[in-house]
Amino acid sequence: MLKSVSRAVQLAARLSLSSSAPAVRPAPSLRRSFSRSFWSLSSSGAASGSRPRLLTATRALPTLSCGCGSLHTEGDKAFAEFLTDEIKEEKKIQKNKSLPKMSGGWELELNGTEAKLIRSLSGEKVTITFNVNNSIPPQLEEDPEHAQKSPEDEPEIVSTPNFVVEVTKPGVKSSLVFDCHFPEDEVGGSVSEQTGHGEGEEESDIFAIREVSFQPEGDVEWKETSYTLNTDSLDWALYDHLMDFLADRGVDNTFADELTELSTALEHQEYIKFLEDLSTFVKCK
Repeated sequence: MLKSVSRAVQLAARLSLSSSAPAVRPAPSLRRSFSRSFWSLSSSGAASGSRPRLLTATRALPTLSCGCGSLHTEGDKAFAEFLTDEIKEEKKIQKNKSLPKMSGGWELELNGTEAKLIRSLSGEKVTITFNVNNSIPPQLEEDPEHAQKSPEDEPEIVSTPNFVVEVTKPGVKSSLVFDCHFPEDEVGGSVSEQTGHGEGEEESDIFAIREVSFQPEGDVEWKETSYTLNTDSLDWALYDHLMDFLADRGVDNTFADELTELSTALEHQEYIKFLEDLSTFVKCK
C-alpha cells in the first residue's frame, strides 16, 4: 500500500513539472453520455498519445461564473437544458390545464399534494382526503422484443391514490372512518378482489375498503388504540352493507372514476411544478 502511494506521489510530481502535459482536460461535449467512473476521470484516452494522468489538485472542474455565488458546471448546464425540454414536453401532453370539477356538490380544498373533498348531506359531513404522492402504479417490465412502442400504444399514466372517507354525524364525538384504495388488477382493469360479488353482477366495485374504524372527529393521525376492522376476513354481507353506506353518501364508482381523473390532473400539475422548481434551482435564478 505504501509503495503504491509513493509511486503515485512521484508520478504526480513528474507530471506537475512537465510542460507537455495539459493542466486541464477539455470540457466534454454536452450531448455525450456522462460517466461517473474513476477510469474516465483519470485517463485522457489512448488515442491522444499523452500519458494517463492521476486525479491531482492541478485538475480543475469546468465551472461557470454566476452572480449568485453558487457552483455551476457544464453538467448543470446540460441538466438545465434537459429540464427545459422536459417541461415543454410535459406541458404539451397535459390534458387538463385546470383541475376537473367533481359532480355531486363536492368542495375541493388543496394543500400542496394533499386534497380534501367535502360534502354536507342532511346534517352529515363527508370528508374525502387523499395525497397524490406515490399514487402512480409502477410500470410492469415488458418483453424486450416488444419494448419499442409508438406514442399511441403507450399506456396512459393514471393516479390511483389511497383515500380516507370520514363520515361525521351531528352530536357524535367520533367519526366513522374508511381507509379505501384501488386494488391492482393483473388484467389491467380496476375490478376489486375484495368485493366478493357473484359472477352475474352487472358492475364491480373499482375501489375497495381496507379498514374501518371510529376515530376522534378532525384528528389527522389514525389513533391506533381505537379498534380497527380489517376487511380481509370480513363477512361479505357486512362488507356489502359498508359499501352501500358509502354509496348512499355519494362515494360510489362514479365518484371513484372522477377521483382518479382529479388525482391524475393534480399529480401531473405538481410534477410539472416540481420540474420548474428544479430547473430554477439548477439555473440558480
